[in-house]
Amino acid sequence: MKRILIITLIILAAVGIGANIVSAQAGFGPGMMWPGKMGPGMMESVNSEYEFLVKMIPHHEEAVTKAKILRDNTNREEMREFAKDIIEIQTQEIEEMEKYLAEWYPNRTNNYHYQPMMGDYQGLSGEELDYYFLEDMIFHHMGAVMMSQQLIMQGLAEHQSVYLLARSIRDSQRQEIFMMRDWLDKWY
Repeated sequence: MKRILIITLIILAAVGIGANIVSAQAGFGPGMMWPGKMGPGMMESVNSEYEFLVKMIPHHEEAVTKAKILRDNTNREEMREFAKDIIEIQTQEIEEMEKYLAEWYPNRTNNYHYQPMMGDYQGLSGEELDYYFLEDMIFHHMGAVMMSQQLIMQGLAEHQSVYLLARSIRDSQRQEIFMMRDWLDKWY
């Protein structure tokens, strides 16, 4: 667990100073930590606004799906509220990104295949679910923070609204990473 904390802090520090880190090394992801996980999803890089939108939508969809499982199976009110926030905010962001794709890129073919980053929570509930969800979601959020930071730092946004969305994702999810680390330290 200390190894994961150190890696998390290094990555967050790098993102915080604008480094362009786009992939995690195999073996450092949450998939290496518990059985039932299909393997660590690699953190994505983006080379355009279009690619950011195409990759962030399924990334958010995975978070919403897993947050619904958490909401329905946790015993902690803090975790239930966190799950509700993820569902509400990221669902709104998905709708916003889908609108942008339809409006600005209507004729583009999307052949992107998302690689899940989070585990299979079948049979988990309570404390055990909370732990694995937090471990997974920290790395999942790091992926969104890194893609957003890359879009911002490389000036890839063609529309101000996408730039503002990326900045919001980066800032809010970075704060949530610190909150989740605090919960892991406090509860486990």
